[in-house]
Amino acid sequence: MTDVETIAKEDSARIGEILKGAVDPHVHSGPSMAPRAIDHLDLARVYSDAGFAAMVSKDHDYSGVMCAKLIEDHHPELTTKVFSGIVLNNVVGGINPYAVEHTGACGGKIVWLPTLAAENHLEWEKSSGWQHPATTQKMRHATAVPLFDGDKLRPEVLDLLDVMAATGMALASGHIHVSETKVVFAEAKKRGVERLIFTHPEDIVGASMDDTKEIADMGAYVEHSLAFFLEGSKFRTRSNEDLKAFIDLVGAEKTILCSDLGQVGTLSPLEGFQLGVATCLSLGYSDDQIRAMTATNAADVIGLEG
Repeated sequence: MTDVETIAKEDSARIGEILKGAVDPHVHSGPSMAPRAIDHLDLARVYSDAGFAAMVSKDHDYSGVMCAKLIEDHHPELTTKVFSGIVLNNVVGGINPYAVEHTGACGGKIVWLPTLAAENHLEWEKSSGWQHPATTQKMRHATAVPLFDGDKLRPEVLDLLDVMAATGMALASGHIHVSETKVVFAEAKKRGVERLIFTHPEDIVGASMDDTKEIADMGAYVEHSLAFFLEGSKFRTRSNEDLKAFIDLVGAEKTILCSDLGQVGTLSPLEGFQLGVATCLSLGYSDDQIRAMTATNAADVIGLEG
């Protein structure tokens, strides 16, 4: 039995207490074109039982704000607040300020720049062996959603950033390349966007440790997907030591841990958080530091009240 497994077993009550008030700002519950192990409502029930304060569902193909509103209206017994956002892939028209305005007006919390349709993602996909689970011969493959015209941001991206500033939603980098993230985030700050999330520098986006520190110094939270670090996750590409290096690079005060789970055949989102806390305990982080990474920081970046 590993140290993490021992801690998870012997300190389950402590882990449960640390997770009271937790926020999962990046979780892939369903329904979705891709197979999901749990839907938004059932996950809200699971997280409510565990004492989570909030969750933000993320789907690569649609805005989940209407699902979140139905759950809020028809299940007042749930103590976990359910939110969503929008990912700017082909299905919603790419960089679509109209869709972003609508998402914000309906309570959305996060706007993700392109993921499956990011130029960087499509290049990464060629050598990664990864294929979107929804890919079939009857569906078009994702096509690139460009952010730049030469070395300048496209007009629709500037329009998007102005909308972001007006709505107060958080802007997450998605799967664009780290070099693009630096330019977009710098312009976003100039235009009054106050909430920035650097999405999983550990995978896909081509970020070095220096890149990650630079973006954190710009005022962004650095969000790490537990799915890439945990033993038992089918998406694991990184070690516990890698997680510690990333956290120590910017500090617990600038780090967010999300599950990035909900897919079939792997850890559940709650298991991901429980093992994530056990991992952090094994790495020597205090209860307060872990609460910052699993609750306080995410609550701040989505503007969670109460």
